[in-house]
Amino acid sequence: MYSELKKECFEANMLLPKLDLVIYTFGNVSCVDRRHGIFAIKPSGVDYASMSYRDIVIVDFDGNIIDGKLRPSSDTNTHCVLYKAFGGIGGIVHTHSAFATAWAQSLRSIPIYGTTHADHLATDIPCTELMADAKIGNDYETETGNQIVDCFAGKSLNPDEIQMVLVAGHGPFAWGKDVGKAVYNAKILEELAHMALLTEQINPSASRLKQTLVAKHYERKHGKNAYYGQN
Repeated sequence: MYSELKKECFEANMLLPKLDLVIYTFGNVSCVDRRHGIFAIKPSGVDYASMSYRDIVIVDFDGNIIDGKLRPSSDTNTHCVLYKAFGGIGGIVHTHSAFATAWAQSLRSIPIYGTTHADHLATDIPCTELMADAKIGNDYETETGNQIVDCFAGKSLNPDEIQMVLVAGHGPFAWGKDVGKAVYNAKILEELAHMALLTEQINPSASRLKQTLVAKHYERKHGKNAYYGQN
């Protein structure tokens, strides 16, 4: 019954090591079936090299196991929160990719320095606040999801437009309308993090990209009169 959803999730997870976004057991991908109120997610602590699509776990939006013999990712409750809060997303990716994680560990949003960044989003890549001790001692993974939701609400950000975030001290999450776009956004986030780091190393006084260029590059891909690519 769940084989197609499991295969889709498995194939997306297997892209992470190929894209140099994870090593060993780091990270996880989930993909959702909103009609049935379930999602598929990587099992906890299973190495990508030994994982089969049959190992993928099916859970509901409260994290209850619906199908699968293994425990789901330890980040499952974070995914639950995001699927409930962001109704337009179809897949979520969490990695500990080096450059994005370095920015998260530095507790910094990634500034928009160039047009490559502006091709994908018209704002900085946000970083959440560092989690309070009381929340760390509560349901940590659920509170991680709440951190992300609160960050977007507090900054009046639209998760359908800004499909990536840094969790302070932790690492990156990305999502998309489907799981393929979520993986794409995870890779884009890592590349933008790398470029921003190099920019600050080359010129510590680098200026943010001027707004006219931000608007031009974002709108030509995403605006109502977008003309990038093929019809």
